[in-house]
Amino acid sequence: MSNDPRAYHYADDLLRERIILITGASDGIGKALALEAARLGAQVILHGRNTKKLERVYDQIIAIEGAARPSIAVLDLASANAEGYTSLAGSIADEFGRLDGLVHNASILGERFAIEQYDAVMWQRVMHVNVTAAFALTQVLLPLLQKSDDASVIFTSSGVGRTGKAFWGAYAVSKFATEGLSQVLADETRQSALRVNCINPGATRTNMRLAAYPAEDRDKLKTPEEILPTYIYLLGPDSKAVTGESLDAQ
Repeated sequence: MSNDPRAYHYADDLLRERIILITGASDGIGKALALEAARLGAQVILHGRNTKKLERVYDQIIAIEGAARPSIAVLDLASANAEGYTSLAGSIADEFGRLDGLVHNASILGERFAIEQYDAVMWQRVMHVNVTAAFALTQVLLPLLQKSDDASVIFTSSGVGRTGKAFWGAYAVSKFATEGLSQVLADETRQSALRVNCINPGATRTNMRLAAYPAEDRDKLKTPEEILPTYIYLLGPDSKAVTGESLDAQ
């Protein structure tokens, strides 16, 4: 194995029988990761808010030879209440009894405005979806993650979540908070089998990137499929001692 997770090479059965929940699995990086995790033998739980989009990913997974039939978890992180989170955790507990991986991929961009002009309602919405929802989901799933012998939680960060940048507003601040949430949880669980890390995907050919940079040449960006090695590394057994880190996917 290369020491650089970005160049990680892995066996075709690396995630065999691992139960992995991926939020925002209907598009972009989440979808690409769900398909690859399923190809590698994982039992994937597809989270999103759009049932039809999730069903299309479901169909793609069951078309993969030997892949386990995925599960679908529809939950709108912008409006979910405590009952919604508890119900999701209960469904996973009833069906699988444990969770081996949790990938927080779902995020919203919000507005690209100066702080002086930023709408307070939009600010709250971005912080809620990107930080509070990730906290709430992690909290209810911790008992299931702690039943795994080798569990991994991955939060999605950003370059603007490490160095603040003008006009990135709530999105940048939410990613700073995500880094903090990941570090706190990693420190609290350091003596357990659970590991907690962040990944900065970098500039990737996704709809969110297009919304942020509409004039950019998309063909020069890496595809979601090209940045997956770091995610697979953190979900698999070779990263067992890695926790509290923030890695770059490219």
